[in-house]
Amino acid sequence: MRPIYLDYNASTPIDPAVAAAMRPFLDEAFGNPSSGHWASIPAKAALEQARGQVAALLGAAPDEIIFTSGGSEANNLAIKGTFFALNRKGAHIITSAVEHPAVLAPCRFLERLGTVVTYLPVDRTGRVDPEDVRRAITPQTVLISIMHANNEVGTIQPIEEISALAREHGIRLHTDAAQSVGKISTKVDALGVDLLSIAGHKLYAPKGVGALYVRGGVELDPLIHGAGHESGRRAGTESALLAVGLGTACATVTDLAPMERVRALRDRFWQALQNRFGDSVALNGHATHRLPNTLNVSFVGKIGGDILGELSGVAASTGSACHAGRIELSPVLAAMGVPERIGMGAIRFSLGRATTSDEIDEVAARLAAIASA
Repeated sequence: MRPIYLDYNASTPIDPAVAAAMRPFLDEAFGNPSSGHWASIPAKAALEQARGQVAALLGAAPDEIIFTSGGSEANNLAIKGTFFALNRKGAHIITSAVEHPAVLAPCRFLERLGTVVTYLPVDRTGRVDPEDVRRAITPQTVLISIMHANNEVGTIQPIEEISALAREHGIRLHTDAAQSVGKISTKVDALGVDLLSIAGHKLYAPKGVGALYVRGGVELDPLIHGAGHESGRRAGTESALLAVGLGTACATVTDLAPMERVRALRDRFWQALQNRFGDSVALNGHATHRLPNTLNVSFVGKIGGDILGELSGVAASTGSACHAGRIELSPVLAAMGVPERIGMGAIRFSLGRATTSDEIDEVAARLAAIASA
């Protein structure tokens, strides 16, 4: 059976336009962008053009973009950089229970240094209640970090409402937008955020590159110390090759119109599963405040991994993990209050711009056949 890729939330293929833009930098423009001679000029120009492309996607200024090695570094820089810059003012961070490990792990690290972290609960759809944010704020709060959209269930958080609270109390707001960039609007002024993280391989760029948006005037301590690269905010010789890849990808996904086709395919897939399975299939995540490409469904009373094992050639993700022979519920689904009988049967299907209706129909038919066997 032909391979079908429905795991775009895990990683995306490199867009052909991105690969084409990067190719010359494998042989040419090899100079250090920070050098002042002829070999550095084209590398520096390409780096700054890419910075402008990332900024344009976010509605930001080019000097508000820091290139990083990926979304994890961007999150670590936002969280740890804020802590070390502002811990003289306070040591309290607010986040949510459904964040990516690239946010939760830095928070736990800072707890070892004396930071108090409040992990907000979510409702059954995976949404944070802004009133819970309000109640959690203290005079010691220096950062609120809430993801824009969840990687497992696709639920979109009320960032605009949370940002209003952050501004009201003079607190910095960070959002991990690794899953939302290129799928829904991520204009930083509309969101009202001070810091926003991007992961290149989630939007058709290579792995190993990302970016952190830092609103003008926001102070951050560097995570990586060394020479004064990235205006002194992130040491390490910049890679024009990877920056060009990320910049081109950002320019490629600026038009969100293709995501409406993806949304229609996702809804067609969900309707087909409902028609076949009825109450034996359940939606995980918010019905409307959800990424247009993400469908996380539970086959009630089943094990998601077992079903995927029979879907030979289909790349997707389960909502549970096997540890030492024991299957455990996803922490995200557990935080949402999904019962084990439902959550153990979860599978995340995440579509991309290249997904076709034939692929969706084939997977739906194969799922129906598996259930009938």
